[in-house]
Amino acid sequence: MDIDHDTLVGFAKSWGLFYFIAFSICVVIYAFWPSNRKRFDDAKRNILDRDDRPWQ
Repeated sequence: MDIDHDTLVGFAKSWGLFYFIAFSICVVIYAFWPSNRKRFDDAKRNILDRDDRPWQ
C-alpha cells in the first residue's frame, strides 16, 4: 500500500474534522459540568484579589 500526499490530505481533512468536533464537545462538557461550577465561580471572583495592592 502506497500512501501518497492526496491520501494523507484526505485522511486529515475527514478525521481531523471529527477529532476537532469531539475535542470541542469535550471542552464544552467540562466547562458546563456541575461539579466545576464552584471552581469557575471562585476563579471569577478571585481574579483581582491579588492585584488590589501595589507591588512589594
